[in-house]
Order: sequence, then C-alpha cells, then structure tokens
Amino acid sequence: MKPGKPILLLLASLLFSIQLVAQRNNATLWGKVTGENGQAIELANIAIKNYPLGTVTDSEGNYLLRMPAEKELTLIFSFMGYQAIEKVVQAKQEERLELNIQLRIQPNTIDEVQVSRRKNGHRTMTRLNPAFANQMPDASSSGIETLIKTLPGVSSNNELTSQYSVRGGNFDENLVYVNDIEIYRPFLVRSGQQEGLSFINPDMVSSIEFSAGGFDARYGDKMASVLDIKYRKPLAFSGSASGSLLGGSLHVEDLSKNKKLSYTGGVRYKTNRYLLGSLDEKGDYNPDFIDIQTYITYHFTDHFDLSFLWNLATNNYHFKPETRATSFGTFQTVYNTKIYFDGQEKDRFATTLGALSANYHPSSKLNLKLIASAFRTKEEVNYDILGRYYLNELEQDMASESAGDSVLNLGIGSFLNHARNKLSATVVSIAHKGAYSSSNHLLNWEIKAQLENIDDRINEWEMRDSTGYSLPYSDEKVELFRVVNTNNQMNNLRLSGHLQDTYAVPIKNGELYLTGGLRFNYWNYTNEWLLSPRFSASYYPKEQSRLVFRLAGGSYQQPAFFKELKDRDGNINPRIKAQKSTQLVLGTDYLFQAWDRPFKLSSEVFYKYFSHLIPYQVDNVQIRYLGDQEATGYAAGLDFKVNGEFVSGVESWVSVSLLQTQEDIIGDGYGWIPRPTDQTLNLSLFFQDYFPGNPSYKMHLAAFYGSRLPVGPPNGERHQDTFRMPPYRRIDIGFSKIVIGPQNRSAAKLLAPIKDLWLSLEVLNLLGVRNTVSYFWVSSNSGDLFAVPNYLTDRKLNVKLTVKF
Repeated sequence: MKPGKPILLLLASLLFSIQLVAQRNNATLWGKVTGENGQAIELANIAIKNYPLGTVTDSEGNYLLRMPAEKELTLIFSFMGYQAIEKVVQAKQEERLELNIQLRIQPNTIDEVQVSRRKNGHRTMTRLNPAFANQMPDASSSGIETLIKTLPGVSSNNELTSQYSVRGGNFDENLVYVNDIEIYRPFLVRSGQQEGLSFINPDMVSSIEFSAGGFDARYGDKMASVLDIKYRKPLAFSGSASGSLLGGSLHVEDLSKNKKLSYTGGVRYKTNRYLLGSLDEKGDYNPDFIDIQTYITYHFTDHFDLSFLWNLATNNYHFKPETRATSFGTFQTVYNTKIYFDGQEKDRFATTLGALSANYHPSSKLNLKLIASAFRTKEEVNYDILGRYYLNELEQDMASESAGDSVLNLGIGSFLNHARNKLSATVVSIAHKGAYSSSNHLLNWEIKAQLENIDDRINEWEMRDSTGYSLPYSDEKVELFRVVNTNNQMNNLRLSGHLQDTYAVPIKNGELYLTGGLRFNYWNYTNEWLLSPRFSASYYPKEQSRLVFRLAGGSYQQPAFFKELKDRDGNINPRIKAQKSTQLVLGTDYLFQAWDRPFKLSSEVFYKYFSHLIPYQVDNVQIRYLGDQEATGYAAGLDFKVNGEFVSGVESWVSVSLLQTQEDIIGDGYGWIPRPTDQTLNLSLFFQDYFPGNPSYKMHLAAFYGSRLPVGPPNGERHQDTFRMPPYRRIDIGFSKIVIGPQNRSAAKLLAPIKDLWLSLEVLNLLGVRNTVSYFWVSSNSGDLFAVPNYLTDRKLNVKLTVKF
C-alpha cells in the first residue's frame, strides 16, 4: 500500500464516524423569509450565533436548518440592504420548529437599486459565503481565489498562485472586479513563488459572486470568467488580526456617531519562505509581500454618497540558489540531475490603485454612479544565474549494494540565465453606470473611457552548454539558446459600454426571466469596433418549484492588452485582432432534501467556439504569447456541483468538471492540437465538520484533482506541446479550536475586548504528493532532451492564530 493511503483511509473513517454521531442531538428549524411587502427573499442568510452553522433561503424564501437540540440558541437572519434580525430559540431532540421572518429595508444604506434576486440578472452568477475564505486551509494566502478553485469549471495546478483557469481559458481571460473597479495583476510574474498577495482582502469582503461563463453584458470584454467582489460598509466598530507561519493580517472597521462616515481598512503581510524550503531548489529564499487597503464611504444625504478605494502593494522576491537535486523517470528507469548554482535573482513589483465613486439614488428605482480610477504598476525582474548540471542514471536493483547510486553518466552541461526586465504601466479610467427598476424590467447601462500608458523593456538571454558545446551548436560563433530584447511604448485609448435589460415575462406555467444586452468596445491601437450581444434566460416551472432551468450565451470578445501583441522574440504585431468566442451554456438547479437536510444539484453543459485566437505557451504561471500566429478553436464540457449539509448544519460541496479544448493554428499544417489548458477531468471538494456536541472544534478540508496537462520542449513549436505532465493531486486540512468566545469570555481585563480567539493547525499537502508545475530541460551526451520536473511544495504544518474584536 502506498504511504499516503493509510492516512487517507483513516481520515475517511474518522469523518464518516463523526458524521454518524452528528445526526443525533439535533432539531430541525424551517420557515420562510420575506420582505416588507411580503415578497420572498432568496439567498437570505440564516446563521446560529457563535456556531459554525447556517444556511440560505431558496428561490421561494424557504429555508431548512439542522441545529443543536436542548440548547438556547440565537439565530441571525440577514440580507444585503435589510436590517438583520436576531431570534432566540430552543428545541427538543428531533423537534421540528417553524419560524417565519419578515425583514425591513435598512435605512440610509441603499447603495444601488435593490430588486428581487430573480429580476437582477444574476442567475448566471454563483454566490458564495465570504466566511468560507478565512476558514479554508490555504498555502497561497489568497483566500477568495482558493475558494473559487473549488467550483466547477475552475482549475489550478499550482497552490502557490491565486490565478486559475476556467473552462479552457488562461489566466488572462478572467475578469475580477472589486466594487465595480476592474483589478489588474503584476504582468512580469513568472512563477507562483514571486506572486505575493492577491488584491482581494478577505477580511473586507461582504459578497462574492462568480460566473464560469455565459455572464451578462454588464461585465467586461474577456472570454472566460468574472469574479465580482463587494467590500463591506460597516455598521459598528470591529476588527480582526491573524498570524501564522506564512504571514499575518490586521483589519479595522467603524462607523461614525452620525452614521455618515464609514471605513474599513487592512494590512497584510506574507512570506512563503517556509513553504519554499521544501522545494528541490535549495538556497536563500527571501520573499516579502505587503498589501495595504482602505475603503471609505461618506453619506452626504440619504440619496448621495462618495466612496474611495485605495490599495498599495509591494512584492519583493530575493533568491540566491545554491543546489538542486531531482530524481525522476519511471519504475524501470530512474534518473537524477544535480545542479550547482551561482548568482541571484532580485524582483520587485509595486502596484497602486485609487478609485473614487459618486453614487446617487434619487429613488428606490433609480441609481446613478460615476467612477474614476487610476492603476499604476512598476515592475523589475533582474537575475544572473549560472548553473552546472550532471545527468545520471541510477541503479534500480534493490539487491545491489549500489542501489540508488549513479551507474551511468548521461550528460554534463551548464546554463547562464540573464534578465534586466522593466515594466511601468498606468491605466486611468472614468465610467458612468446606471440602473433603473420598474415592475417588470431592470435596466442597466454603462459607458467608460480608459487611457493606457505602457513602457515595456525586456532584455533576456539564455546560454546553454552541453558536454562542451553551446546549444544551438555552431562551429563559427557562440550562439545563445534564447534572446529577447525589446523596447515597446504604447499610449492607447479604449471606449466601452453596455446596455442591458432584464424582463419578467408573464406566463401561466411558471416564471420566466429574460436578460438581453449589448456591449461595445473600441481600441484606437487597432481601430477595431466590437459589438457583443449576450443573453440569458431563467425558467421556474410552476409545478416544480425546486427546479430551475438556465440558458445563456452570446459573443465574448477580448481585445489585446499588450502581452498578446508580442511574439516569442518580443516583437509587436500591430495587425492582431481581438480574440473572439461564441458561447452557449445550458444549466439546471435542483433543490432536494436528503437526511432531512437541504441540498442543491447544479449542472451545466457548455460549448465555446473561438476565432482569432492568439496561441500561447505556459511555463509555471508565465504565459508567452505567439503574437505572429493565429488559430481557431473550441472548448466543450460538463460541470456538476452538489452542495448542502453533508454534516448537519454546515455547508460543503463537491465539484466535477469534464473538458476538452483544442485549437488549429492557421497555416502550420498540423491540424487540431490540445490547448495548454486541456484538462479532461477536474475534481474538487470543500468539506466542513465539527465535533458533535461541541462546535468549538471544527475541521475544514479542501481537496483537488486535475488530470494531465499538455506541455512541450523549450522554444519548441506550438504543435510539439502534446507531452502530458502528471496529474495534480492535493489535500489540505485544517483543525481549529475556539479558545475565547461569547460563551467562554476571559476574565482578564487585557482580553476583555476579544470577541473570538481561534487557534488553528493546518496540514498543507496532507498526502505529501510531489506535484509537477513545469519542466527544466537538460541535454544528454547524445543530444537527447530530458524533462526534469519542477516540483511544487511538500507536506508542511502551519499554525494560525485569529482574533476578532
């Protein structure tokens, strides 16, 4: 039996036994949540105070919640834009209690038009509970993105990055918004260990919505996905602090006495030095990542307010490599490479974002917003690294005295990597957004102007030597293996906008909601005008209130930013057109009960046809576009998700995705080849549990499986990228204990302000699987290329302390 299997079997047995015990000593609470006019409120939150238990209402406002019996509990009913209500209940074992709640609109906090969730066009979006982001065991410290990776259609084969692939798209095809502001990442990052913190601060988030495709016209011009984040406007003073072996964070929020000024802010620090110590490449790692954010709102009147979002992030990565030893191969033949290094790498990524939003809502039906934002990034990547390597075949006969030792030297060589890369970019935009709601319509519109200034200076070269001969070999001069030397400046103007309407269609046999919209986009660099019609429909059969049908699709066109314009030598291709995608998504949601608890089965089938694709190659998280080539392609697949109370009172889910994506490069003569994101099967799991009778002990587990991704040799042609790397397999698990809570407050004066104090132990990469993220290619004496795996992090323990006050 493999070493990881006993641990996995023990874990599964433990979880199963806990779940059986958890069925006892509980009661059932059910009812309906409505608004002031009696309308059902969908996705209202029902939580048990000081317990990790809760649920949300369905499309009819109904809810079902399993809760501990024989205890006095405080229930909190809440929904965005409404006043929260607390109710105290107590039930006998297996008793069924009915509790119906009517919520009232929160005064002076209407930030935009509030309409029923069925009419607002969000049926293409999945809503997530932000609390889960702080509970997941996470190696990247990204929080929100790690939660997104557990959803169907989303995949990531690198725990060190917050980036992800969605339904065959690459990292650059995902939209991220925070309070309607589009978010940019550093552009020169080459690996997950350089990346630093995600922009999104989980401590400040109030809502998370995500779409894996078929999203509405009100979202921007990219082809894969959209993540829509809203930051919280606090109603009282509170804060939190956390610290672990991977870094720490502090956040504070408050509301002024006259309730006009509110602010929330946070500072985060991350260092993944502890994790990087488990990599094969040994040396002095010194990564430091700092992020500071604030979100301030001032209400001048009940109908007008100003909001300001500001962020400053600095990522410093300093690395002096020393040695690397990696074993690889098959059971029959095992190889080993040993590398000795000289030199160092020093990278710096500094980004700043500022955005001012003026929000005017003269009535409950109309909302007008003006947003001005500016993003600035200054990036430097500098390295000079000399490596000398030995490639050996190892003795496999375990009966031999030299088992595991080198029996044959296959090659010796060296390489010298050099870079002096600098990028500065400024993106300034001004936009007007509006929304108007009537009895049967919800109208949205936007117009946006954006100026971009980009200064891109790349100076990279790589020299390789194998057995005394430089590669590629020349008997006349020394040739460099790869050279990129560019100096590109761009000043661009973009115009974009949309018009969208959601219409409640009156029909007899159920409820039908149609959303139609049209986006436009213009970029003066290519003088290309784009029109992107999009639609979605949601149907609720009258006789099947637990069933929902969805249909969405349209045109999704992605103009280049600047990376897509460059070929592998860094030369700009000004004739590039926007990448185009025509999509169709058909989905269903089915609500059901099992073990007297609520569950939902979601399924979607999708098809995307691509034209004017820009082929690319991926190395770790770096995307190298082939801007001098063009391709057509497609992506098709199935996504499934089951979420509900697998353990009574806490939500968990499992996601399954099937995908095929291919492209045909025009004129190369090789036909259809898999795209770099062609991952046939992707599985993910987010599971929560607590100790029966004592919910202060909790467990959170995240598991991932992604099948083999295509890869090819360095500097190879795109059609050569058909070799498949091993599948990605990872389980992270965390155990936590409430040390201080409302039910066991500390008597010490120093600890009196503390509301909650949590102590957590995380086991990252529980099974110790050595996952491959990319390859380093070495040559043998005969000139054959060997793919040496670049492995990701090994098993590590992380201790975390979280305080809320």
